[in-house]
Amino acid sequence: MDQPRPRLGRVGVWAGELDSRPVAELRAAASLVEELGYGALWFPETTGREAVAQAAILLAATRGITVAAGMTDIYARDAVTAAAAQRTLDEAYPGRFLLGLWESHPSLVDGVRGHGYEPPVHAMSGYLDALDAAPFGPASQPSSPHRVLNALDPAMLALAAERAWGATVLGMPVEHTRAARAILGPDALLAVTQICVLGRDRTETADAARGAAASALPNRRALLKDLGHDDPDALGDRLVDALVAHGPAARVAERVHAHLEAGADHVSLHVMGATGQAWRLLAGTLW
Repeated sequence: MDQPRPRLGRVGVWAGELDSRPVAELRAAASLVEELGYGALWFPETTGREAVAQAAILLAATRGITVAAGMTDIYARDAVTAAAAQRTLDEAYPGRFLLGLWESHPSLVDGVRGHGYEPPVHAMSGYLDALDAAPFGPASQPSSPHRVLNALDPAMLALAAERAWGATVLGMPVEHTRAARAILGPDALLAVTQICVLGRDRTETADAARGAAASALPNRRALLKDLGHDDPDALGDRLVDALVAHGPAARVAERVHAHLEAGADHVSLHVMGATGQAWRLLAGTLW
């Protein structure tokens, strides 16, 4: 892509649970994340707020931080609308908005939106073609929107290397980060999201960590087996620890550094049950 990559910094926040909070709290959380020195604020699009509208709220509530719509559902809006929306935000907030595209999930596509779910790489490739050809949006903005792809499997990672700035990977072990970097090559952006449960010690956080790992399993079983976790459904301690950084903030910091050493450019922290206090504690540990 011909535009400079966004300034993400080394560590950001994945605000996956803010859809349930009032907009006033959303604005306050965004301001706090920026104040604490995180480089980017990420959020998903599933059954909560519409992604582009939420991005506009977050951009308006902050001064310079990058706002990343990390799981923008390609079935939620056609590519022409997505391109125009991205160019509009790029014009209003130059260099601060990052579009992360997600191929969604059959239950959301078929059951909630009433569309027909297609094979992920095929659907994403067609969507990218349509994005590149989209005619609408501010004339001052490039015709080919910059983006990253939300990717887990090798085929989607390869597409991200070919058709985007790179990939964003949610909730996978450090071993996957190393494999993703090998697929993407040395120059593509690799932003990973680490699931975290904070507590005084690992005994206190063990049950919550196991619950978070169980929630992550449905789209990851085959990939985890490829990484040497032979029976993911057993949720053994080794797998739980690989998926969820839990315990004191220093344990989370160790996992961040491990992802960076494995090839990640940026790590966003998805702290389960996150509060401003947790983000403060992690910021104080990481820098």
